[in-house]
Amino acid sequence: MESGPMTGPVLTDGTAGEPPRSADLSGMPAKPNPTGEIGGTFWRRFVFRRPLAALILKRLGLSVGLLFAVSLMIFGGIEALPGDFATTYLGQSATPQAVENIRKDLGLDRPWSERYLNWLGGAVQGDFGTSWASKNSVSEQIGNRLGNSLFLAFFAALISVPLAVGLGMLAVQFRNRMPDKIINVISLAAISLPEFFIGYLLIMFFAVKLGVATFPATVYESMSLTERLSAIALPVATLVLVVLAHMMRMTRAAILNVMSSAYVETAELKGLGMFRIIARHAAPNAVAPVINVIALNLAYLVVGVVVVEVVFVYPGMGQYMVDAVTVRDMPVVQACGLIFAAFYIFLNMAADILAILANPRLRHPR
Repeated sequence: MESGPMTGPVLTDGTAGEPPRSADLSGMPAKPNPTGEIGGTFWRRFVFRRPLAALILKRLGLSVGLLFAVSLMIFGGIEALPGDFATTYLGQSATPQAVENIRKDLGLDRPWSERYLNWLGGAVQGDFGTSWASKNSVSEQIGNRLGNSLFLAFFAALISVPLAVGLGMLAVQFRNRMPDKIINVISLAAISLPEFFIGYLLIMFFAVKLGVATFPATVYESMSLTERLSAIALPVATLVLVVLAHMMRMTRAAILNVMSSAYVETAELKGLGMFRIIARHAAPNAVAPVINVIALNLAYLVVGVVVVEVVFVYPGMGQYMVDAVTVRDMPVVQACGLIFAAFYIFLNMAADILAILANPRLRHPR
């Protein structure tokens, strides 16, 4: 390197056509990274040509990464709990040798990282191991219980979602009038009451005093569809009352936000009826926030049924997990926690994707 009188340092230790030397202290030439450049170029082109598909892939990647982090938190949190299954299973009078034998049989003497990788590898393949308490396959037991929980959540969603959207539109049509005020008061009361309190009230009135409902809500394979629907009437009513108010209030707020738009005023000046304006002009443009709140409440119907299933003694995933916690059956607790997390994460991912599809500005970004 030489210095000119006015130009400063000049590189002279290279010939034409050679790559420039790096600016670091080593003085070595900068090494190109063709793999990274090709990958980056491909992704930029893909984002430019398929922006919607790129957004969906990003959401999917974030969801998978978040689920992996949640699995690590679940396993680590359970490992950090005080106590031990062997001691709980054998009782306080167990000898140290017996406790050690149980721990060795269950693999608890191995490092936690090895046990986590084995558990995660099995979970990816649908194998959650064997229950410590019952010695049965956790996957088979969860298959039966998960079907019952999804059956309960499906009928709760089938009633609550259309009812919430309809009541929200009705509240907008009669805003600041008596129907709107009645709907707001009832929704505030429903939001304020916890689900177990609502469940006990329904049991007291409809099962104990009136005798028109079934309690406990027991279902089994040989029951007909009518018998199943009769058995889950009270749990479904509880879940509907819990999630209905939130979805209805969000629907009302989203539609009211759109009602101040210029095209809505134009429709009113044309003499269109209020319900037609709400249904054909305001509601379709308010669908994105409504989809998000509906997806959150659908996730609650699957994940948050633990309390409702315990109150009504319903044989679902929530009741199964609570029973496993009482006996410290860790494979069952880990499997239930991971399945609940997967439902919650991917329902939220579906809500994000539907919100993108419903918004033209996100479907066609500039």
